[in-house]
Amino acid sequence: MRALPLTLLLASPLVHAGAHCDIALKAGDSMMYDQRSVGLDAACKVYTIHLTHTGTMSVGDMGHNVVIARTQDVSAIANDGMTATLADDFIKPGDARVIAHTKTIGGGEKADASFPADRLKPGDAYSFFCSVPGHAELMVGQIVVK
Repeated sequence: MRALPLTLLLASPLVHAGAHCDIALKAGDSMMYDQRSVGLDAACKVYTIHLTHTGTMSVGDMGHNVVIARTQDVSAIANDGMTATLADDFIKPGDARVIAHTKTIGGGEKADASFPADRLKPGDAYSFFCSVPGHAELMVGQIVVK
């Protein structure tokens, strides 16, 4: 009987060791992410976005970012971002519809951003997209929280 609690204690960290708490995306010198859908574990406390720009073009020529929002808000956020600047990562300052975002990066750069996992609810529809003007139509994907 004494071995069972010890076994449960030792096994409990393994539940979260394989959890999907990160979104790792790559984008290059075209308007495309390497994934169209990502899954996240609802048991996570924090989610982290990792963006790698695999191309060689500068941030001014072919920069990318990752923005996370409810799917129903993507078009409006992207439209509002067209009047924002690179310094604002093409996101309207103070836009409460944005759940999280990375900075906008160019070729050879990386960017990370973390946010509380409770901002995403299982069963709701969320998307990731690039808010650089003109990119959101092609650079968009689905987030599934389970």
